[in-house]
Amino acid sequence: MGKITGFKEFERKNEAYVPIKKRVQNYKEFNIPLKTKEVEQQGSRCMDCGVPFCHSGCPLGNLIPDFNDMVHKGKWEKALEILHSTNNFPEFTGRLCPAPCEQACVLGIIKPPITIEQLEKYIVEKGFKQGWIVAQPPTIRTGKKIAIIGSGPAGLATAQQLNRAGHLVSVFERDNAIGGLLRYGIPSFKLEKEIIDRRIDLLKEEGIKFYTNINVGVNYSIKKLEVFDAIVLCGGATQRRTIPVKGINSKGVIQAMTFLKQQNKRNAGITFNEQDILATDKNVIVIGGGDTGSDCIGTANRQGAKTVTNFEIMPKPPVDRAETTPWPFWPLKLKTTSSHEEGCDRNWLISTKEFIADENGILKALKTVNVEWIYESGKRPILKEIKGTEKNWPCELVLLALGFTGPEAALSKQLGIKTDARSNYIGNEYQTNIPNIFTAGDMRRGQSLIVWAISEGREAARKVDEYLMGYSCLPTKGNGDLPSL
Repeated sequence: MGKITGFKEFERKNEAYVPIKKRVQNYKEFNIPLKTKEVEQQGSRCMDCGVPFCHSGCPLGNLIPDFNDMVHKGKWEKALEILHSTNNFPEFTGRLCPAPCEQACVLGIIKPPITIEQLEKYIVEKGFKQGWIVAQPPTIRTGKKIAIIGSGPAGLATAQQLNRAGHLVSVFERDNAIGGLLRYGIPSFKLEKEIIDRRIDLLKEEGIKFYTNINVGVNYSIKKLEVFDAIVLCGGATQRRTIPVKGINSKGVIQAMTFLKQQNKRNAGITFNEQDILATDKNVIVIGGGDTGSDCIGTANRQGAKTVTNFEIMPKPPVDRAETTPWPFWPLKLKTTSSHEEGCDRNWLISTKEFIADENGILKALKTVNVEWIYESGKRPILKEIKGTEKNWPCELVLLALGFTGPEAALSKQLGIKTDARSNYIGNEYQTNIPNIFTAGDMRRGQSLIVWAISEGREAARKVDEYLMGYSCLPTKGNGDLPSL
């Protein structure tokens, strides 16, 4: 590293946020940028650690010390080249990734780790601002046609890699715009949709064809897929988990993704036929303590909710890394997001017993009970209700942020794809039981991170290329060498 003592000289510095009262008035990103010198100092904190455990923490195998060193030296274009060699879309991961790389950072043993995620964002944003990021269409076409079903991060990464190999790539999206979870699942205050659009424009320039409002197996016959030499299924894990309790069908009990998608469409000026779902002047309860729950909290506050309450059935995590998740593993510890800071009553070890509705079926309250987890050696933990702790919570809107059980089964049945017990599409090295059909992302591995989806897309693309051509020049995981076309 160019600055051996940098970690001693500079402290970790994160971006500041626009004040809460101001930022909840709109759906714009609210980070306050650091100065270029401050960002370069953050790159200087990267240690000459010998074994960079951040590599193993990153599902993409990003060459983190390498681009940190280039930032330290002010060689931003070289940093971008290194970053892009393993990560197709650092503008997404630099905003949305929980940064497992940072939790594996060697410096994190004794000090706050390197701001790796933040550095990714600054590198790619400088690249767009300076005009360094341009379309790179292949010079040679193989004539092989590939269909990719789903335009989330896995589908987009697969598409770009296969297009780079010279194949003719078509991406089919069942919604009215490209982006999948990025477009309609992530609030704009975390990812403004213009960030997606500028990347899609580049992919189009590179020769990838995009088709929206195409739901394969529904309004597009699977017979039409026979013209393609290979198919990659990247439809995600979209079966939403629910709670099997009384009153679940009450008016006012809404799945989180329905709520978030509607607001994203509202922000984009897209009309929709369903009734408005708004938190305005309502007592809102969000069930689920993950990122989706946090997104619902931030959105409800921007809609002007009267109160926002969050329930989590698990115990409250410790503030510091737990002994059960030692470095360099992903730690079990309390996560407080910017949305939580905007206003939310958080509750742990609480379980929903019943949704209480009025005579018209409209939600008016939620009944809960406190719980505890009983742990016995060699056995699965048991959830036990605590007697005398039942409570009714007045509310007019409940958002179920409980994650997903797996991908939808309709397409697998039509195509004859084998699935596992969780309905995940089985892909042995991404290839299904049908030789020319592959699968990647959440559809293959179950609900996961965006960075994993991109990694899956890249790896699947290489396997498809090998299947079609007998070999592949596409890079392997953690290898930044791009193909020469």
